[in-house]
Amino acid sequence: MMNNLFSIFDPLSSIIPIQLNWLSSLLLFMFSPLLFWLIPNRSLMVMNLILKFLKNEMNNLLNNTHFKGVSLFFSTVFFMILFNNFLGLYPYIFTSSTHLLFNLTFSLPIWLSLMFYGWIMKTQNMFIHLIPNGTPPILMPFMVLIETISNIIRPGTLAVRLTANMIAGHLLVTLLSQNGTIIPTMFLILLISVEFLLLTLELMVSFIQSYVFTILSILYTSEIH
Repeated sequence: MMNNLFSIFDPLSSIIPIQLNWLSSLLLFMFSPLLFWLIPNRSLMVMNLILKFLKNEMNNLLNNTHFKGVSLFFSTVFFMILFNNFLGLYPYIFTSSTHLLFNLTFSLPIWLSLMFYGWIMKTQNMFIHLIPNGTPPILMPFMVLIETISNIIRPGTLAVRLTANMIAGHLLVTLLSQNGTIIPTMFLILLISVEFLLLTLELMVSFIQSYVFTILSILYTSEIH
């Protein structure tokens, strides 16, 4: 039971003992160019609406910070995570975003880049962030320790949040779907309705988690100014 349940997260291919399932993340680069053959089309219009929404959110969060290309970079990260989240909703397709290793490849380089830039170019401001305004002198050492720990665990919390939310939804959908062959026929319609509601919820979770990952990364970027 447990092996069948968690086999949906196994990156190994069932044909040859090579982790080919990770290649599913590259499908985005195969499908995205097709959107531009017909202009305007529905897919491109939806993508433009999302891009405008993200750009407005980024402008509100970044305020006076000016990093060239930051909107393009984080929009790309958003769509990459969103695409991989959506892939997991299709049967027999490996979901890369359910693995901590995959999510760390996004959060860790972003965090390291911000830390290197901040401590090299904005050293004084980085020290200022360690002690909030109005902190009593006696509490300053503790605040520095707390702020340092919270800063260090940021890439981990970004990756774990995304991983946990994606795994939880996929496990719930899989558990319910396995009962389809053993429950009475009169309850089958109820099971299908619940599965449909869960899939709708997972669509929303896929978008929300991509948005949360991107917005938190932008918030960390806005602190470097």
